[in-house]
Amino acid sequence: MSELLRLDEVACIRGDRLLFENLSLTLNRGEALWLRGPNGAGKSSLIRLAAGLLRPAAGMVERRERVALIDEASALDAELPLRRALDFWARVDTVDGHTVDRAMDEMALAPLAEVPVEMLSTGQRKRAAMVRVIASGAPIWLLDEPANGMDDAAQARLVAAIARNRANGGAVLLASHFALDVPDLAELNMGALV
Repeated sequence: MSELLRLDEVACIRGDRLLFENLSLTLNRGEALWLRGPNGAGKSSLIRLAAGLLRPAAGMVERRERVALIDEASALDAELPLRRALDFWARVDTVDGHTVDRAMDEMALAPLAEVPVEMLSTGQRKRAAMVRVIASGAPIWLLDEPANGMDDAAQARLVAAIARNRANGGAVLLASHFALDVPDLAELNMGALV
């Protein structure tokens, strides 16, 4: 089956505010969907619903494969050197060190392996979060503002990683304030939902 993620008639309420309702979407293998819209439109909330970190107020979310998430927190131990922080997640995801090495090379972070996470720039932390996503082997990528702080070269690496995941049968749900140069990117304007 090519369907990886399905949301049926989903509603999201944060606090006492309805962000969206009756939202249905399907993400199939090889697809990418850009969630766009102003701050507060529900982009991050939709990513969190898709990840299972929030419960919908109504409707159903179905994930048919494992997910990997990037959100505002890098989820890396700030006091550890980058490689040791990434190795923690490798153990959680049951992947070997070679997989982490390849992902670090993909995001050009190997030279920073011994640098404490707290010393990394915003863009470097986002690239480190992408290493976690890539190394996890999860087919469903849920990326909330993954390019924040990235320069053009790092954004190109991010776009290439997204393309590889899609070519390997994965799918991407991407929340961003600006378009990345991702080919065949479907769009959902979250600002127009309510």
